[in-house]
Amino acid sequence: MTFFEQLLDGTRQSRESLVTIPIIQDCLQGKVTLPAYAAFLREAYHHVSHTVPLMHACRARIPERLAWMRPEIDEYIEEETGHDAWILNDLRALGDDPDAVRRAGPGPQTEVMVAYAYDTISRRNPVGFFGMVHVLEGTSVTLALNAADQIQRALALPASAFSYLRSHGTLDQAHTAHFAELMNRLDSAEDQSAVIHAANMFYRLYGAIFRALPRAQPQEEAA
Repeated sequence: MTFFEQLLDGTRQSRESLVTIPIIQDCLQGKVTLPAYAAFLREAYHHVSHTVPLMHACRARIPERLAWMRPEIDEYIEEETGHDAWILNDLRALGDDPDAVRRAGPGPQTEVMVAYAYDTISRRNPVGFFGMVHVLEGTSVTLALNAADQIQRALALPASAFSYLRSHGTLDQAHTAHFAELMNRLDSAEDQSAVIHAANMFYRLYGAIFRALPRAQPQEEAA
């Protein structure tokens, strides 16, 4: 069994728990509300805006024995730059003020997830950051494109409100095979354990963000 297969196996329960969160099921069934979608994008902005800084921090703390990872991280940095701007454009298409979104800051669940990511890099094993990459990219591949179609259909929104979900979902499909190759090069049990532990934690932390989003009330669903 490759390490990537071990990672999938070791996080299966956490992954399945995330997908069963009620608001995610709402999205996949076309029951999402506009306030819920807007709230999702606001929280997404406040963690996606940290993706590139987190990657720079991870790169700086990678030990020499893993120096081969630095060009790989550079490639991730190049590909992830500007994704926070996609989200602000989507929010603008929904009528939100991007400056107000920036000023408002994240919800507590998002703040904790981002803080845990920095803590993993600085205090634990920086390779654990790839547990976050696995969770966010894997969730995007599994849900983003399907959710975008369902949300757009349910809310009759313009395509300009879905650049983040659709572009990110497509990009992350391409990233998955590359990520698997990268993980399979990790031959240290300590590094492998750090990635699996972090991935399980990030499934819980990312799930908390979804659980805090506003859901449709029964009377709204019946309307």
